Amino acid sequence: MSGGASAEAQRAASAAVSSKRRASRSVQEAREKLTYKSGAKPEFEYELLMMFVRNELSAAVTTPLLAIIVAMGAMFWAPPRELLLWLATVFVAKGILITLCRQFIKAPREDATTPIWRAKITAAEFFYGVTWAGVAFISPDTQGEAAHTFIFASLLVVISMRMLFASTVMPIVYAGTLPMTVAIVIRFALLDNPFYWAMAAMAVGVHIYFIWLMNGLNSTVVAMLEFRAEKDALIAELEQSKSISEEARLRAEEANLAKSRFLATMSHELRTPLNAILGFSEIMRSEILGPHNNPTYKEYANDIHQSGQHLLNLINEILDISRIEAGRYELHEVPLDLAEVIEDCHRLMRLRAENKGLKIVE
Repeated sequence: MSGGASAEAQRAASAAVSSKRRASRSVQEAREKLTYKSGAKPEFEYELLMMFVRNELSAAVTTPLLAIIVAMGAMFWAPPRELLLWLATVFVAKGILITLCRQFIKAPREDATTPIWRAKITAAEFFYGVTWAGVAFISPDTQGEAAHTFIFASLLVVISMRMLFASTVMPIVYAGTLPMTVAIVIRFALLDNPFYWAMAAMAVGVHIYFIWLMNGLNSTVVAMLEFRAEKDALIAELEQSKSISEEARLRAEEANLAKSRFLATMSHELRTPLNAILGFSEIMRSEILGPHNNPTYKEYANDIHQSGQHLLNLINEILDISRIEAGRYELHEVPLDLAEVIEDCHRLMRLRAENKGLKIVE
């Protein structure tokens, strides 16, 4: 009994702890929704930032290589010294961004504060975008349309690449691409020519269109993460339900085993005195030790013997039911004497009625 009580106490304590954890989780989720106005959970923020970091590291040499190509193309109209200075700033900014990304990858998730890391990487991306925007101001006195078209095309290519890399984190998209678009507009505005005003307007329109595309892509990625989280939660619930079902099955098997042991013990405890009662009642009913002085004694002995036999049959039937439940009993059809069953029931009812001073009317 003490073991059962302790087990019940442990289960109750476990249920209480589980309830407290669920309540704490609900409060935490409510606070997260208030903190993050977008409704995105912190684990999603971490995953989205991790996607950007992995994209950046997987293409670490892409934009520096593009910067070299742009510098080589700009040598036809720009001073080499300015190009080398611009190229050096691009490499430095890229190095800072890559270093932060590698540090974020190495940091344990439980120690990584996502808002702080996002702010650091956004600042590094902004600096990187500013360095790329600097190419628009190399030799601003150049009036060749080819040079300005080259600047326009180069920066639009870089803008599209940076947006694709950072589409999972929209603040990084804005920080990395707005400086380049603003640089195009300022550079063409300084030229004060309708053709360049049209190109500046085109740059703004393309940037807005790209932002709209990236917002849709970002929403798709967030929805994908939400679906994955729901799937993981469903799998966890199924695993929990499976464990609960398994525990219930084990408890049912233990209860069934305890019942079988109880029935076996009770059968033995009942059969031992019952066999003695049946034996002595059979001797008295048969008058083996001599005739009774009172004929009623013989009738009583017969009733005792038949009642004991009936009780023995009940015990056997209870054991048979236990075997049937365990699936270890084969049923066979046998003829039944209905009159004997009715007579047996009548005799038992008559004994109870006589004990209460009643008489059964047939």
